Formats: sequence, structure tokens, C-alpha cells
Amino acid sequence: MQLKAINRAFSGAANTVATITGRPYTFALCVGTVIIWAISGPVFKFSDTWQLVINTGTTIITFLMVFLIQNTQNRETAAMQCKLDEIIYAIRGAQNRMIGIEHLTDEELEQLVREAEARAAVPAGKRTDRHFGAADGAKAGSGARRSAAASRKPSAPARSKAASGKRK
Repeated sequence: MQLKAINRAFSGAANTVATITGRPYTFALCVGTVIIWAISGPVFKFSDTWQLVINTGTTIITFLMVFLIQNTQNRETAAMQCKLDEIIYAIRGAQNRMIGIEHLTDEELEQLVREAEARAAVPAGKRTDRHFGAADGAKAGSGARRSAAASRKPSAPARSKAASGKRK
């Protein structure tokens, strides 16, 4: 339970920091700090300590920001994937095999991109199931992709809709 509270606090802090650091006034504050530091150079005779102040400060801030921004980006990406998966599941005729493709290898994903590009090249009036594949992944392509997709569990909304037999 304590780990959950730590994760929640970190996520909240990461969101707050990412929001604040993405604002124009934060950028202006950073530029102002660098200008003040540069102007103060003659006062400190451009000493090693003067240089060390800006180097240490920027290194520490950069180091911490990498983790905060990565955490925020990971959560946003996961949320977007979940939303896209739900849209794919809800659209009749969509290829459900596209749900969870972010877990495929680079080679498998590149193959799906090539297939999608080939489908897009077919004029709209001439498209058939042969061009789109099976809507529910019955013709899901390579065995590796089928086995990768089969090993993933569907999301809770997908499981509940599949269990109730409802599909829009």
C-alpha cells in the first residue's frame, strides 16, 4: 500500500513539473538565469567556481527532468493506447488485430505498416476484404503476430464487451 502512495505522489509531481516546465514563462525564467549568470562573469572574473555553478545546476536539473518527463510520457502514451484500442474495438469493420500492436517486435510492426500502406494504395471503390484482412483478425497474417496477439490479454472493457457478446 505504501508503494502505491509513493507511485501516486511521484506521478502527481511528475505531471506538475511537466506542466510547469512546458510553459513559456518557465523558458523565459531559464533564459533570464543564463543571462544573469553571463553578466555576472566579469564580477567573478570568469572563475572556475562561476563556471561550476551553471554547469552543476544545469546538470542536476537535466538529470532529474529526464526521469520526470519520461514518467509523464509513459503514462500519457499508455492512456492514449488504451483509448485507441477502445476505438478500434468499437468500430465495426476495424481490424481488432491492431489492438496491442505496440507490444510487437520492430519487424512485426514494420510488416503491419507495409500492409497498411498497401491497403491505402488500393482505390476506395475497389477495396475488398482481401485488402483489409478479417475485421476480427481471423486472417491476422503471420503466425508470429497471431501468437503474439494471442498471448496478450484484452483490456477490461474489451473483455466485458466480449463476454456480453455486444459489439457496436
